Amino acid sequence: MEHHVYFWLKEQCKNQQDRESFERGLDSLLKLPGLVGGVWGRPAAVMERPVIDRSWDYALSMTFESVAAHDAYQVDPDHNIFVSEQSPKWEKVLVMDLEPNH
Repeated sequence: MEHHVYFWLKEQCKNQQDRESFERGLDSLLKLPGLVGGVWGRPAAVMERPVIDRSWDYALSMTFESVAAHDAYQVDPDHNIFVSEQSPKWEKVLVMDLEPNH
């Protein structure tokens, strides 16, 4: 199953120190059990098109072995540490989970 998370940072947290802290936090999530793979990044500098949304600051994409592995991740203490340390930096979070059809 795939877990996609988009983050919009508060304007006052778009400085180098807060970004570096946030990025370290994202890196820490990619080391948790149950992951098959994962990446994080910032909006790509692709050609402007009406369907493109680059309003977000960071995205996290994770692939889990199963829905059960994802659910375990959600209550993992290290995930909770990320949320408690980093949530003051974000204005908005959008999560989109999908179960591949293959």
